[in-house]
Amino acid sequence: MSDWPADLLYTPEHEWVRVTDNMARVGVTSHAADALGDIVYVSLPTVGANVSAGDACAELESTKSVNDVYAPVGGVIAAVNEALADAPEAVGEDPFGTGWLFDVEFDGSTDGLMDAEAYAQLVGGLESDGSK
Repeated sequence: MSDWPADLLYTPEHEWVRVTDNMARVGVTSHAADALGDIVYVSLPTVGANVSAGDACAELESTKSVNDVYAPVGGVIAAVNEALADAPEAVGEDPFGTGWLFDVEFDGSTDGLMDAEAYAQLVGGLESDGSK
């Protein structure tokens, strides 16, 4: 996928964030999902847990590797996508929709997050030099 939803914000670690008021829904981008391959297990944070921006708070296990997912914003975990327990493949099949991971109630600060254009430039640079 070479275009990124413009209504989302992005991290250099390939997470996306959909901000609604003081709630941030978090998932991984299709770039990350493609790099991981088939997702076979998802470990999500505990509802009510406090996280700081940059904290590893979830894990995605694929047939290739196990990768951390980082909190793009600090706050309290408000919800997790419980459907992923039975259907972890949704992360790869629909990363911007049914494959979302968790919601964070936060203070509204989105410092350090990129818009879709900046993320597209980041991913374009990674693809041109062979990195993932």
